[in-house]
Amino acid sequence: MSKIEKAFEKGKAFIAFLTGGDPTLEKSEEFILEMVRGGADLIEIGIPFSDPVAEGRVIQEANIRALSAGTTTDGIFQLVASVRKKTDIPLVFLTYLNPVFHYGYEAFFSRCSELGVDGIIIPDLPYEEKDELFHTAKEYGVDLISLIAPTSEERIRDIAAEARGFLYVVSSMGVTGMRSEIKTDLKSILHSAKKAGNIPAAVGFGINTPDQAKEIAQFADGVIVGSAIVKIIEQYGQEAGPYIYDYVKSMKDAIKE
Repeated sequence: MSKIEKAFEKGKAFIAFLTGGDPTLEKSEEFILEMVRGGADLIEIGIPFSDPVAEGRVIQEANIRALSAGTTTDGIFQLVASVRKKTDIPLVFLTYLNPVFHYGYEAFFSRCSELGVDGIIIPDLPYEEKDELFHTAKEYGVDLISLIAPTSEERIRDIAAEARGFLYVVSSMGVTGMRSEIKTDLKSILHSAKKAGNIPAAVGFGINTPDQAKEIAQFADGVIVGSAIVKIIEQYGQEAGPYIYDYVKSMKDAIKE
């Protein structure tokens, strides 16, 4: 069992996301530690990229802010190294194939292993092409997290059967962003996934209120929130820490009920 899977052993997991380097790397470290203090079970760190095709406006603009501040992939690795001195919470990168390809698969995953990055999510890597880097990631003990979208249909079982870490179940069509309601038949998707593989499944995209989190946690193993946290950072900037803590705590408390 990987470190990521163990994060789901104590009950419903709350997974929190931020874009590394927004507004600075130092503040990202502070915000991550506030998430941990608020009860997050796993942290996703976005590596800023100029063309984040799966992201809505909020996270796109966070990428722009981070890149404008001079954030690089090596800077994100330095962020992880500093965070790892203070917490052993599972850490997962969310990035796109281009930055990993240009860094070099071997060099990238070797660095992940060295610093304690437990997994990676690559939204623009199709399931059919995952072998391009799956084996390198596995060699270095990094879980390649698979995504299941509402349109995956027959592919759900194939994806779930080979998944590592946890399954990222996309709640809605389109890009990331806060939604007032989620209409996808998530129960059916999760049922199909669970029949194919004994791996935790967490739902993301659009979740932003405690009520939404509580509802989804009734049938999912975890809840993923990104845009709502990044929106807090957008609103409060350098002073976002206490607000992030309060928000994460409210979401974690909701899924524990």
